[in-house]
Amino acid sequence: MMSFKETLGQLNVRAYCKKYGLGMWRCPQFLFLLMGLVIIATALITYVIGTRYVADPGIVSLIVLVITIILFVLTFSFTRSLEGLAEANRLKSEFVSIVSHQLRAPLSNLKWALEILISGRFGRVEGKPADYLQILTDNTKRMGELVSSLLIVSRIEQGRLPMHKAEFSLVDLAKEAITEFKPIASASNVDIVLEIPKSDLPFAFGDSSQLKIVAENFIDNAVRYTQGAGKVVVTVSPKNGTLLFSVKDGGVGIPKEDQKHIFQKFFRSGNVLKYQTQGSGLGLYIAKSIVEKSGGKIGFKSEQDKGSTFWFTIPTKK
Repeated sequence: MMSFKETLGQLNVRAYCKKYGLGMWRCPQFLFLLMGLVIIATALITYVIGTRYVADPGIVSLIVLVITIILFVLTFSFTRSLEGLAEANRLKSEFVSIVSHQLRAPLSNLKWALEILISGRFGRVEGKPADYLQILTDNTKRMGELVSSLLIVSRIEQGRLPMHKAEFSLVDLAKEAITEFKPIASASNVDIVLEIPKSDLPFAFGDSSQLKIVAENFIDNAVRYTQGAGKVVVTVSPKNGTLLFSVKDGGVGIPKEDQKHIFQKFFRSGNVLKYQTQGSGLGLYIAKSIVEKSGGKIGFKSEQDKGSTFWFTIPTKK
């Protein structure tokens, strides 16, 4: 038998929805409460109409009772199904979070061991063994990036993504992100250019470490999907009381039929796959979640074989 405290906990819809990391309109308990109000309203309307057209009050009461029971059973079955899905989604997110945490330690150890071997502390490694070690290093790095992405996704789904908002320079953030990708871009014959206005820009307000992930994702995609020599233009500019960060490339672009799915988890455009570029399909989903949680907006415009421009806005005030 439930205690009074447990009963009150069941009635706390907001806490229940937060437990599953769901919005109110996707939360089974909230929907059940809403449907309960609809059932009550339906019963009252049925009673009013019934008393007008049916002379026997007993028949009217029976009709109202039957309709109410049918609606209640349907609502209960529907919300129970949703609750099962919500619980499965919560367990999946927890599983991904636990696995991601557990994988971090062995991957860090593997990375450290490979760096030691490549450094030559225990003897110089040359020829095929050196090539194999480099392959292991590259794949370890890719695995580490995937694990980090999965961990961020699980935190987003559970509503536990940390956001430490403060004032910061979006221009400095852009410069740092560009500097990190310069070697990769140069190796691919891609030039990264930063365009900023001559006048001073206001500080942005948000979590700079999280928004740097978004900026890096945009630049990484732009460089990755620029085939052959090309140019990537990073722009920071004011826009309607906010700051606009955009990355423009002349790469493969996104087919029109794929554009509506571009911010979904694990989605990768069909024309991208034929170029065999690496990716998990999580970057843009993470970027969208971070920007929206920061109070900004995110979007893009793209044309197949002509390039893409991805952008986000960020507030300048608290």
